[in-house]
This record gives sequence, structure tokens and C-alpha cells, in this order.
Amino acid sequence: MSTASTAENPFGQVLVAMVTPFTADGEVDWPGVEKLIDELIVGGADGIVVSGTTGETSTLTDPEKIRLVEVGKDVAAGRAKIITGGGSNETAHAMQLARQSEKAGADGNLVVTPYYNKPTQAGILTHFRMIADATDLPVILYDIPGRTGVPIKYETILRLAKHPNVLAIKDAKGDFSEVSRVINQTELLYFSGDDANVLPHMSIGAVGLIGVTANVAPAPYRTIVDAVNAGDLATATAAHQSLEPLVRAIMTHVPGTVAAKYILHGLGRIGSPRVRLPLVGPEEWEAAQIEDEIDLVQGIEGLKLKNFRPDRNAAAGGALPKVAGTTR
Repeated sequence: MSTASTAENPFGQVLVAMVTPFTADGEVDWPGVEKLIDELIVGGADGIVVSGTTGETSTLTDPEKIRLVEVGKDVAAGRAKIITGGGSNETAHAMQLARQSEKAGADGNLVVTPYYNKPTQAGILTHFRMIADATDLPVILYDIPGRTGVPIKYETILRLAKHPNVLAIKDAKGDFSEVSRVINQTELLYFSGDDANVLPHMSIGAVGLIGVTANVAPAPYRTIVDAVNAGDLATATAAHQSLEPLVRAIMTHVPGTVAAKYILHGLGRIGSPRVRLPLVGPEEWEAAQIEDEIDLVQGIEGLKLKNFRPDRNAAAGGALPKVAGTTR
């Protein structure tokens, strides 16, 4: 089981892929951002990934992404790491964002595989190497072929692992045999990118998670990580089992961002469940499925569901922000 120390791991172990709270008209709710970051840190997060997939990076402007780092650093005040996320499918743009994020104070850079372009493995290798060369930020490779269209193949991971700034990988492929190969053959820190498999991943050597469900309930993930590191499988398993219906509610019916915002708003923890188009809030039948799953959630530390009041009308549709996301 994982015993990675914070000295060996500059990112922490419980990382939350944070949603970006918006107002009802789709603008960033900056007071809401500050409030949520503080809540997540108090709840047990070691680090916050801002402007990642869950943070709707695709529809954020570059100034919004950089300000999220700056606000995160101010709110965290040394209590947690702030990781910039999302990258770009244009190498030059990703390098630019990395430099700006480093200047803003980011503690690390979660870099997704180039999406839509479908580069060869040689192109993927060059992309990551140039981003890692662009700053001194430690890099977490983000391998999620279901979204990007291309995987980082094992042989490419081995080559990237030799770069001094490439320290970790977030893997959302669901291939446990490859997880073991990566852990056995490299010194990369492995982060679970699949909320349902955090405990199984940690049981074979993962150091922690970068999770969506942790937006709603970070405390049980803290329990899992600490219990695994202490060799207490029973406690870790109990926390894993308690999370199962909540993970299902967030990760199976609509995009995780949409469901997490719907639930956070229903709990009164963010001011609006709004997402930016092309994402939209859950339709009636999807909202009903999410709510049915929530009814099954019991005994999660720090999560009080008796005041859960979902608002399907507030969540309906999606927003068009005043300023469109830009690549420059």
C-alpha cells in the first residue's frame, strides 16, 4: 500500500478537481470560488486543481484561468497546493499558460493529452516535453483518451518519466494492469483519475486521487488516503463503500461538472448550479436519477443531506458568458 510522504510528493494526496462556481448569467462567481476553495481545504484537501476539466477549462478565458490560480493561492495561504489544469491542444498555447500560471504562483501543472488533433505518440511526447521545459513547475500528465481521442501509450509514458519536471500521472484509462506497469517501471506518482476506483488504485500503489466527487465530500477521501497509508483496510473500505452512491450520482448520469454543481447548489454551498454552454443542466429525468442516488447516501463524514434542496429550474440550460473563451 502507498506510503508516499509529502516530501516525495509535492502535490499532496487528496486533490480536488474543483468546479468553477458561476453566477446565474454564467460569469465567474469570485466570492463563491473563494468560499468553495476554503471549504474544500477545511474538509481535508491537500490540493485544488483549478481550471481543469471539472472546472470547465474549455469555456474559461485565459485571464479567468490565471485569476483562479491567484485567488486559489490567496485563499489557500499555504494550507494546500494550487494546481493549474487543462492545458491546451496547441503546444504554444499550453506553454504560454504554463508560464503565466507559474508567474501567478501555481504549485504544479496538470497537462492533458492534446485533444481533437489526434497526434501521433511522437507528437504527444514532444508536446509534453516542451511544456515541461517551459517552466520549473512540476508536471502531472493527464491521460484520459475517452475525452481526448488518443492515449499516452505505455512506451511514451516511460520516455516522459525521464524528464526532470514530469513527476506524476493522472490516469483515467481504467486499465489496472497498466497502472501496475507504470508504478513498477517508473518513479512517477500515480493519481487515480476515476472516483469509483480510488481505493483499488491505492491498493496497488497509487499515492492519491484527483477527484470530482471530492467537491461534495472531501472528508471520506481524506479518510481513505490516511487509512491506506496506515494499513487500515477496514476503515478505507468502509469509507469507499459509503461513497459509492454519491460517486454514482455525480459520475454516471450527466457530466461530473453538471452533477457536482447541481448537488452543491442543492446543499447551499454555491450560489448557482449554472454551467457554460455547450454543457447544460440536467433534464428532468436526469435530475430525478441524481436525486434518487442521493437518497441512498448515508453516513458520509462532513456531508449533511437533510437540507438538500435541488432546484431543477435554476440548473436548466446553459450560459453564454459575455466574453468568449480565447486561445490567446
